Amino acid sequence: MTPTSTRSRRDLCPGVLRPWAADDGALVRVRLVGGRVPAASLAGLAAVARTHGDGRLHLTGRANLQLRALPWSDPTTGALPDEVVAAVEATGLLPSRSHELGRNVMVSPFSGLAGGRADLRPVADELDELLRADPALADLPGRFLQVLDDGRGDLVDRGTDLGLVALDERTGQLRVGDAWGPVVTLTEAPRLLVDLAARFLAVRGTGPTAPWHVEELDAPLHPAGPRDPRVPAASERAAYGPQSGGDHVAVPDGVLDADLVDRLVAPGRELVVTPWHGVVVPAESGREVVA
Repeated sequence: MTPTSTRSRRDLCPGVLRPWAADDGALVRVRLVGGRVPAASLAGLAAVARTHGDGRLHLTGRANLQLRALPWSDPTTGALPDEVVAAVEATGLLPSRSHELGRNVMVSPFSGLAGGRADLRPVADELDELLRADPALADLPGRFLQVLDDGRGDLVDRGTDLGLVALDERTGQLRVGDAWGPVVTLTEAPRLLVDLAARFLAVRGTGPTAPWHVEELDAPLHPAGPRDPRVPAASERAAYGPQSGGDHVAVPDGVLDADLVDRLVAPGRELVVTPWHGVVVPAESGREVVA
């Protein structure tokens, strides 16, 4: 194994506490574990965008949300005004200031709603809790990604640093960079993934040349094993429109304007942002949304 790139600077992937200086002002990324977002939190974040930014929410290819055109507290500090940070925090979508950059966890969007071999939402929740509980993991690069495919194959070919593919309702195979790890129970998977993330930090070194990704290490993070024959082939992304688990609402150009947010938001809903410029409205929440 040889490094795939040579870094010359630290990762600068944006967060709420580390905005990116875009042409239209500060840009921040709000990370959604598995793309899941309570409707009330989505409405609250949209209000932040209307009050302080360009009035829209922007979907990313990792199923996160970005706000643009936000003000700076002082152009020399590279920080948002305290009231803007507090407004984002009040939505509940910034549960940890210290660990916000490393909470990059993608999950098959319809997991637990319909199809798939296992509901990976509890796995993602525990993984997130363990990530935030370890002070050392606050140093994970903002581009370090963990991908959980529930066995339907919609994310199995997604490039990742660490991950899991469900083989049945109780077991899955770990992914370690481009390699395959051991077959494990879904119960133990979150702890094993966190342990691998900690090992990555221990071997990557420090400073501006430290790798951002597992595949950039000089040696394998974990011994590679064979791909389990039960790992599914890559499947197409979920089509837009009504599905057995809910509506996959298309978001044109990945931009959620105020009108579409208003149509998505309803009391008690938990929505799922997808990596394909869409939002899933679960079936139990009703299907009255029209894109």
